[in-house]
Amino acid sequence: MLQALTYREIGPAEFTYITGLLHRETGIRLAPGKEALVAGRLDKRLRNLGMADYPEYVHYLRTQPASSPEMVQLINLLTTNETFFFREQQHFQFLRDVVVPDRDRARPLRLWSAASSTGEEAYTAAMVLSDALPDAPWEIVGTDISSRVVDNARLGIYPITAAAKIPRPMLRKYCMRGREEYDGTMAVNRRLRARVSFRQDNLMGQLGHLGRFDVIFLRNVMIYFDPETKRELVLRLQDMLHPGGYLIVSHSESLNGIPSRLQMIEPSIYRTSGQPRG
Repeated sequence: MLQALTYREIGPAEFTYITGLLHRETGIRLAPGKEALVAGRLDKRLRNLGMADYPEYVHYLRTQPASSPEMVQLINLLTTNETFFFREQQHFQFLRDVVVPDRDRARPLRLWSAASSTGEEAYTAAMVLSDALPDAPWEIVGTDISSRVVDNARLGIYPITAAAKIPRPMLRKYCMRGREEYDGTMAVNRRLRARVSFRQDNLMGQLGHLGRFDVIFLRNVMIYFDPETKRELVLRLQDMLHPGGYLIVSHSESLNGIPSRLQMIEPSIYRTSGQPRG
């Protein structure tokens, strides 16, 4: 007989403390009602630490600095990393059909996959740009707060089921089927991986070192932020776009009510004022 999974119960005070840490460090707000989610994701961590309950874990967290390995573990476990290749495909069509022809040809096109998770979004954009700009320079940067998913993104290895959303010509051109110990997997080929760099970065931190971009993908992220965090983030990101650059959010998100220099081109796609030099 199968036994239902049971997790240590998390009390209101411990839930408030842990989700407060998460909000302070990442901007993500987990509201009351998410207790089961938090307990489910942290239970194994408590077992590994040999801790009996959440009061003991919170006491431990209070002794740890913000940059401690335990805070990294906490963030890795509580951040959501669901993604897949060619998610919201219209955005990649826009990249190919609008952004590429309108780019500033005096410099490489730069795209930032913010909150890039395990890399599917960044590699999808890389496939599109590699096809659309075979002889022109371009660069993709992927960032995520979770060190775990950044490491996975750099490897570029995925379950073979991830291939289902990739158009067949691109699948043949840019991916390889795993064999022997890698049976059941696929990998982005080395040439494409070399065009994409991944790094751990916090959207709530200083980001100027990343430079400026023609396109920023920030999709399915702001749904976890409160209004003030959204406003502050959008104001910072608009300054990281070249004139005429694009901020692309998910179809379930909008910048309504957020004052900025960004103008909606179509639902979920926003552009800074100014025009790129052709």
